[in-house]
Amino acid sequence: MGCAVVTLKKGEGRLVKSGGMWIFDNEVASVMGSFEDGDIVLVRDFDGYPLGKGFINRHSKIRIRLLTRNINQDIDRAFLRMRLQNAWDYRKKTVDTRSCRLVFGEADFLPGLVIDKFADILVVQSLALGIDRLKEELLSLLKEILLADGVSIRGVYERSDAKVRKQEGLEYVKGFIGEAFDTNVEIEENGVKYYVDVKDGQKTGFFLDQKYNRKAIRKLCQGARVLDCFTHTGSFALNAGQAGAVSVLGLDASAYAIEQARSNAALNGLSDTVCFECADVFEKLPEFEKEGKKFDVIILDPPAFTKSRHSVKNAVKGYREINLRAMKLLEDGGYLATCSCSHFMTYELFTKTISQAAANVHKRLRQAEFLTQAPDHPILWAANESYYLKFYIFQVCSER
Repeated sequence: MGCAVVTLKKGEGRLVKSGGMWIFDNEVASVMGSFEDGDIVLVRDFDGYPLGKGFINRHSKIRIRLLTRNINQDIDRAFLRMRLQNAWDYRKKTVDTRSCRLVFGEADFLPGLVIDKFADILVVQSLALGIDRLKEELLSLLKEILLADGVSIRGVYERSDAKVRKQEGLEYVKGFIGEAFDTNVEIEENGVKYYVDVKDGQKTGFFLDQKYNRKAIRKLCQGARVLDCFTHTGSFALNAGQAGAVSVLGLDASAYAIEQARSNAALNGLSDTVCFECADVFEKLPEFEKEGKKFDVIILDPPAFTKSRHSVKNAVKGYREINLRAMKLLEDGGYLATCSCSHFMTYELFTKTISQAAANVHKRLRQAEFLTQAPDHPILWAANESYYLKFYIFQVCSER
């Protein structure tokens, strides 16, 4: 490990000083001492005031990711165990831990690290150089911590294949860490069973962040005709079907996702009620409108339309389009569940966009609920990237 000292420019480090975890390249005045990228460095303000310790990486615009604000803290095995134990203790208090996110990067003070638990399988995603060096030690410690609570882990799969690794100067890594196993893993959430493909599914295989939002729509679906847009592997659709919907149609542009969704419907004995179609939602919703189709509940769970500030304007158009189309397809008094999973699409902007969509089609919105990501994806205040999921449920009424 290096022993370099990083000094910030005068007036910089506002994010870190307000509770965040990142220091950007343009905030650094000097680096004194020897180091390699990925090493832990000391961080001081322009006047020498200690700010903490973190990983440095000259390949990344995020030059330093803080691990601790205690400049005297040793970053050793005991420190890593403490961080992981805290993360596990928090999950035990806040979520169903049978399948959950065990580590959520900066929000668990382990920057760049994601670990998901699917039944007895762990999926790890390493997104930063410094944490990448420690991932096997961290996994070993985590398995010890879980075993102490009687939770035995059967296998680990690595999904470090996200584009952000390139910004860290890292190559994509994907494969088993340790013994091989069947990568089609069966889990249960809210009483619904799923096959999770940890090898080739999106991200780590399944979107655990919507766990309680899926549960929230169930009460709306009894006896309802439900449309689930961007269904992925069918999670909202299956919750609707199990809750007693008369009919459910799930749409997704991915043929592979639709194949998985149909397998999940069969797994739950819902194939007669819950159907899936491979289709582009932006094309299908206008078709339904022309055909005069109506639904009682519509769910919009699109992928992030924007992953940068530069594309926010186009994202707004996309969110506005699907929301206004959905509102037109609802029966008067029907329910719309709509969300955004991009942290660049802020709460204020997303709310404004939905409001514009409603005004454009002369609908009035009665807000039933506003939710966000499940607690196993904690929101760390001042770390804006950790707050990304906005989820509304509205009753949609005609203006009169």
